[in-house]
Amino acid sequence: MKPLRKCLIGLGVLALAAAVLLWFLPARWAMPWIEPQLHGLQLQQVQGTLWHGRADEVVAADGQALGRLQWRLSRRALLGQVRLQLQFEGPRLAFSGGVRRLPDGQVEVSDASVRAELAAWTHAAMPPWGQPRGELQVAIGHALLQGGWPMQLQAQAQWPQALMHTTQDGDVALGMLQAQASAQGGVIRAQLHDDGRGPLHADGKLQLSPLGWRLDATLRARQTDPALRRWLARLGPPAADGSVRLQRRGGLAGSAPAPSTN
Repeated sequence: MKPLRKCLIGLGVLALAAAVLLWFLPARWAMPWIEPQLHGLQLQQVQGTLWHGRADEVVAADGQALGRLQWRLSRRALLGQVRLQLQFEGPRLAFSGGVRRLPDGQVEVSDASVRAELAAWTHAAMPPWGQPRGELQVAIGHALLQGGWPMQLQAQAQWPQALMHTTQDGDVALGMLQAQASAQGGVIRAQLHDDGRGPLHADGKLQLSPLGWRLDATLRARQTDPALRRWLARLGPPAADGSVRLQRRGGLAGSAPAPSTN
């Protein structure tokens, strides 16, 4: 009995030591298991624990420094309930919010905010209507992602001091533009408008799905800014009141007739 008792005591001590180590596991020790799941991203200058830590540098696969990351991971992850509180700060993108992985593989995002510097995400080629400039701010109350696409969504976005950078007229000021978006069944619907005080009146609807997109909007200059009026004329022929109707679509769903709202 004594050898068995000693064996059980030894196993108990090992189990306790393993539990303590896991409870206070340094984050840098876990990096060999975490980084293969980050699609080429590397976490450098890692500090803290697996449950509450930070990486002072997040580096892309091409070596570009993206920003810094802080996280809190619930210890319920030991029971398969992965809940994260993330805060990422970078010159081009910032994100903070809660992330939870569901048993069916979907990801739930809640109470999140996103800030993106639009100039950093535009392509080198300049389209006729120009490239967006300024900061896009998005507040996500709730999102349910499947394969990275929102199956459900409740969000608001605003583009303060919106600009379009053009080769013909330089920066064209659009004012404050806003949107409210919702999604159900993987179809995103957004209402687009301005704040009622800027140089551009905007009112429109945007629909997105994995199969395509559709935009229907009316734009009109409130002021006599010649650069803004020339920019609008490049988007389409002005009506008698100076407004321009935008109707754009793409993809399989975008080519289908718009559903009736009656």
